[in-house]
Amino acid sequence: MASSSGNSNSSGSTLLQISGSEEDLHQLMDERKRKRMESNRESARRSRMRKQKYLDDLMAQLTLLRKDNNQILTSINFITHHYFNIEAENSVLRAQFMELSQRLDSLNHSLNYLNDPTLNNGIWVYETEPFETSADSFTNFTLNQPIVASADIFQY
Repeated sequence: MASSSGNSNSSGSTLLQISGSEEDLHQLMDERKRKRMESNRESARRSRMRKQKYLDDLMAQLTLLRKDNNQILTSINFITHHYFNIEAENSVLRAQFMELSQRLDSLNHSLNYLNDPTLNNGIWVYETEPFETSADSFTNFTLNQPIVASADIFQY
């Protein structure tokens, strides 16, 4: 019996060793699990921080782009206003140019009449043919009469 009690004692200590090593194994696994959870938490925290930094950078970029956009819109409005002012001034200048061109043409036309060799002492005389006594004599009479004009009638 003594041998059986010694035997049972050694099997009890083996069980204690096994249960002790199981307990150590559980503690080791729990420690690894705890470290893994802590590492995962830290990784998630770093990920949230990176995400927040990225979001902050995007917001800063958005603010900068809105500011640039407003400056561009202000510049476009200024340039458009300036363009319309210049366009209006250009229209006025075109109208003045047309008026002055017409006046110049008229003056050149007047000068051509004044420089015409058929003028006599500043009076322009339209040369006529002798009066005919035909059926169209009235028409010829009215069309062939001299036109007398002085240079004073052209006032520009």
